[in-house]
Amino acid sequence: MDYKKLVAERIAEKIELPLEKIEELIEIPPKAEMGDFAFPCFQLAKVLRKAPNMIAVDLKESINKDGFERVENIGSYLNFFVDKAVFTKETIEKIITEGEKYGSSEIGKGKNIVIEYSSPNIAKPFHVGHLFSTSIGNSLYKIMSFQGYNCVRINHLGDWGTQFGKLISAYKRWVDEEALEKEPIKELLRIYVKFHDEAEKDPSLEEEGRMHFKKLEEGSEEEVKLWKRFRDLSLKEFQKVYKMLNVKFDYFTGESFYSDKMDAVVEEIDKKGLLTESNGAKVVMLDKYNMPPCIIKKSDGATIYATRDLAAAIYRKNTYDFYKSIYVVGLEQSLHFKQVFTTLKLMGYQWADDCKHVGFGLVRFADRKLSTRKGEVIFLEDLLNESIEKATEIINEKNSDLENKEEVAKKIGIGAVIFTYLKNNREKDIVFSWNEMLSFDGETGPYVQYSYARGKSVLRKLGTATGDVDYSKLSSKEEFELVKTLEGFNNAILYSIDKLEPSIVTRYVIDVAKNFNKFYNQYSVMNAEDEETKKARLKLVEATCQVLKNGLSLLGIEVVEKM
Repeated sequence: MDYKKLVAERIAEKIELPLEKIEELIEIPPKAEMGDFAFPCFQLAKVLRKAPNMIAVDLKESINKDGFERVENIGSYLNFFVDKAVFTKETIEKIITEGEKYGSSEIGKGKNIVIEYSSPNIAKPFHVGHLFSTSIGNSLYKIMSFQGYNCVRINHLGDWGTQFGKLISAYKRWVDEEALEKEPIKELLRIYVKFHDEAEKDPSLEEEGRMHFKKLEEGSEEEVKLWKRFRDLSLKEFQKVYKMLNVKFDYFTGESFYSDKMDAVVEEIDKKGLLTESNGAKVVMLDKYNMPPCIIKKSDGATIYATRDLAAAIYRKNTYDFYKSIYVVGLEQSLHFKQVFTTLKLMGYQWADDCKHVGFGLVRFADRKLSTRKGEVIFLEDLLNESIEKATEIINEKNSDLENKEEVAKKIGIGAVIFTYLKNNREKDIVFSWNEMLSFDGETGPYVQYSYARGKSVLRKLGTATGDVDYSKLSSKEEFELVKTLEGFNNAILYSIDKLEPSIVTRYVIDVAKNFNKFYNQYSVMNAEDEETKKARLKLVEATCQVLKNGLSLLGIEVVEKM
């Protein structure tokens, strides 16, 4: 039963407000003793010409209380207390019956969502910063698919632009072919860094790089052949990391995919009278939107990011007829996307409002700065392997006889890294701390995974409860708080979609784990007061494990059965 909806329906019988509006106003009281749902009567004061507290008194007297333990007025609020035994029974049985589908819905049925994420640059390292986009995008894909949306996963590879002209120039001058075959990304990074070092001494190299990119755009055989080689070698390396993360894509249509679609876009912008010349470049003026011009073509005639993103947006709308098109790209690109979306609107595309930039912060280490140009990067593959090694050390200390140690360490190590990226509001920067990230206490991936493993251990020892269960036995504050948290899974997911914020689901699974451990530490399952209480608690443990598993899955994290 959807109690929030039931509360709204009961109130709607007594006041003239749309059901959806009433549902929006319903709150969860800050303290359990204040009830399970509360309706503020302030907004009714003008309409009913009464003080809000008097409205609450009147509603309390007249409202249909069936299905609730009691209804009270507390100040200007009408507070509803659910029948705990009925609520607990319905929640736990729903979770166990629906299993891996618990928390899902068909709210997005028939709606296409395009999600662009990860999008590393070809010939550059897949570094720790790229995991921010990758983990957020992968989680949004899972969360939205879980609610019935048809999601299209696009890896918009950075495989076009002036940097490839520079790389071709660097390749011709300094490449070590043996190193390129052995460790392609590291060798490409080495020559890329060398190019920038040398260009500081000899600025003519920059012009040479631009010349090679221009030839690449024109389809010169030599440049195209080298570019394809860089792309293939890079993709092969990237796939190693995606395999470790268990991340997949439907399309690897990078910037180059749109190279033959840009002329038509430039022509369309020009025909609509939007194209202006500025210092030799072709731009769309956005002064009245308090933005600098959106550059469409540079003074040398080469295209730029905006041109490709405009072409990509139009292509995606024509191809997928999206309900929403989501771009998981760093916050530093906020202005760029505002320019692109505004230009689309000026071109007459009202669906530009359905394009959403999902920005995120930076990844920082307390003792260093990261820079691709200077070669100061931390390869993501190295970071993940280091996390697995550290997880292995912890497992050896805690439980050296554990079966499948390698598999468990991999799930804990990789899960800990992903959890760190998704734990807080995505716009916040991340500062890495191994001790904090791999701790089995506090708000971490290992803590949540351990909570799941702890519950599964109980179920292995005692088995699952069968037959009729008396859920009124789960009468303590800790037990009911856990049940209420479990019931809120779908609401957390929907709120996460509304805000395009995976951390809402992350915080939710932390709350489930915390409430489960409060219950576990306070009440024994094995040595329960009687058999009926034992059976009810076993059902609660089973339901909790299912919700933790479902929640972690939406974050792209696997559970471990034993730790």
